[in-house]
Amino acid sequence: MDFLRPASWEEALAAKAEHPTAVPIAGGTDVMVEINFDHRRPEYLMDLNRIGDLCAWEVGEDSVRLGASVPYAAIMEHLRAELPGLALASHTVASPQIRNRGGVGGNLGTASPAGDAHPALLAAGAEVEVESVRGARRIPIDAFYTGVKRNALAPDELIRAVHVKKADGPQQFSKVGTRNAMVIAVCAFGLALHPRTRTVRTGIGSAAPTPVRAKTAEEFLNAALEEGGFWDNGKIITPSVAQRFADLCSAACNPIDDVRGTASYRRHAVKVMARRTLTWTWESYRGARRTTEGAA
Repeated sequence: MDFLRPASWEEALAAKAEHPTAVPIAGGTDVMVEINFDHRRPEYLMDLNRIGDLCAWEVGEDSVRLGASVPYAAIMEHLRAELPGLALASHTVASPQIRNRGGVGGNLGTASPAGDAHPALLAAGAEVEVESVRGARRIPIDAFYTGVKRNALAPDELIRAVHVKKADGPQQFSKVGTRNAMVIAVCAFGLALHPRTRTVRTGIGSAAPTPVRAKTAEEFLNAALEEGGFWDNGKIITPSVAQRFADLCSAACNPIDDVRGTASYRRHAVKVMARRTLTWTWESYRGARRTTEGAA
């Protein structure tokens, strides 16, 4: 196994063009596990830790540009207001040591359906900035996952950053695991309210071959909220609407039985998480709305 250590982003792109099979490594929290268990033996490893731009973030007027190697700990500390769903998901990642090393770019590169960042990124409607010597492009998060541990990257492309719109409403993240820390998700669920567009987005992890959205559930809830005037009147969502939303989220799953849980349990757990996160986010929205009206 040869080790490549580019000193700049341009050097990294050139090395990736010359060696398309090179596996990039920054935090190494996914790659090193696969290598240590001999599940993967790449011809080249490419260390990206000397490229400072990958560890930087920029908060713009409407969105956050998050470098691929920004550690989860930094998201938790500095971007909780702008990216609340991703910050909550970051809290559930492994241990403090791993949260100080691992980043969203690693989750995206590995593209495991169990990656903790995926549900939050799907719910927020993120875009993945990738680049090669041929140029740069942005891939919508919905088009990024192409199969089990497969993504839309071309062989010569590297992930440079993730662009996420700043939250304009409450967001939540839930995860079921076999213990409280250092655990791969049995299943996970993310939900984001987008009051400006009067829409709701979801993200489901570890309950299908890829991270997925529950699009039918979103369409149902968007219609129910609009028809009932919920965005304007701030009323409590009726139990029947919440239950139907949860059922549709469960139906969006296509899980397997494995050592962490059965397919039927995963469907049930997603249903419970969907109902709970909807309740939590809507109560936060109602509370913020009451505060705004009181101030007026």
